[in-house]
Amino acid sequence: MKKEYSFEELLHKAASYCSISEHCISDVEDKLTAWGMTEDKKHKIIDKLIEDDFINEKRYCIAFTKDKFHFNKWGKIKISFSLKQKGLNSKLIDMALKTIDEGEYEEMLAVLLKNKLKTIKWEYEYEKMGKLFNFAQSRGFESNVIDRVIRTLKD
Repeated sequence: MKKEYSFEELLHKAASYCSISEHCISDVEDKLTAWGMTEDKKHKIIDKLIEDDFINEKRYCIAFTKDKFHFNKWGKIKISFSLKQKGLNSKLIDMALKTIDEGEYEEMLAVLLKNKLKTIKWEYEYEKMGKLFNFAQSRGFESNVIDRVIRTLKD
């Protein structure tokens, strides 16, 4: 049997959820839906959380971008796609992606490709390059960056 929560209890519970780590509006909406909250109360809670700065989508975008880049080693395309799936504004996404240092970005890709090179088998040089390129694309890196980094690995 599901426990019934009052509005105040759910507001407190949602604030606690948001204070543990950064969350966007869609994350909180999903959580409130799981807790059995009605649509009108859900919007009141979210408005209150935004007003009290428990939810800040700019801060969320930046934190998400940094985490996915540093810990998951994702490229900008994959990060952008994930943020768009959460319903975030394109301007916020672009601003967050600009926080990634380009030198560090290419260096991260170079390290990923060097490590991948140790695990793949190839017969021809173009086959090796194709496998590296596909791997980098699957991680969400842009074609022009992949091409530039692969050329530096050849040298």
